[in-house]
Amino acid sequence: MKKIHWLILAGVLVLIVMGLFLYQKATDDTYKGMTIIPENHEDIPLFEGLKPREHDYVMDKNLWIDIYHFYLKELPKLGWNLEFEGSALNDGDPDNDWGGFHSGWRKNGFEGELYISAYYNQHEDQTEVMFDKTPIYNSTTWIHNIPESICIYQNLDDEECFEMNDQTKIQQIAAFINDDAFDWEEEVLPRQNTGVIEFGDLKIKVLYENEKEIYFQSERGTKMMKPDPGFFELTNLSP
Repeated sequence: MKKIHWLILAGVLVLIVMGLFLYQKATDDTYKGMTIIPENHEDIPLFEGLKPREHDYVMDKNLWIDIYHFYLKELPKLGWNLEFEGSALNDGDPDNDWGGFHSGWRKNGFEGELYISAYYNQHEDQTEVMFDKTPIYNSTTWIHNIPESICIYQNLDDEECFEMNDQTKIQQIAAFINDDAFDWEEEVLPRQNTGVIEFGDLKIKVLYENEKEIYFQSERGTKMMKPDPGFFELTNLSP
């Protein structure tokens, strides 16, 4: 009887260990693409209903505006200072209200910058939210004067460009390049796509690919930016 008792106990312990291992494995897979996990930080609240999915969080329906206002209200209460923000609400076009928002936050004692962005995926009928922790980099202003129009080439070999005359959109694109993209002096990794944006005499190459970081290259150097969906919507560049 004692032998059977010990065998049963050993079997239970094996099941417990296996269960813990499988739980840990599932947890690691869920968060493996994230640089920061809000659930592990008391000062980073998670909007109710968001579920983790490897590199981002998702929830059904178009709720990015509610999420946008939630973080603008709640994070300052927890000591966070807003460094930059932008949203589709700022362009005055209600047809773009699904386009989402991006924001950067800093706080004393937090090493780096907290980046939060969201947009509505119309095809999946889901709101997708990304939290990211990034080092604090310098961001040199490349575009000082906003031209009346800009030219956007989808590829380096294109002879004709998409001409944009909408001043609001031009200013938003310039803000992405000036403020959201930071100076980059390290290795530039290859990307599948290369477009060009002409701001007057300044030609800016745009190296991009799916959800990978975007590189901007010009006579003024190199900058890098997170793959913000709002940027692709504004420029009509297709990752």
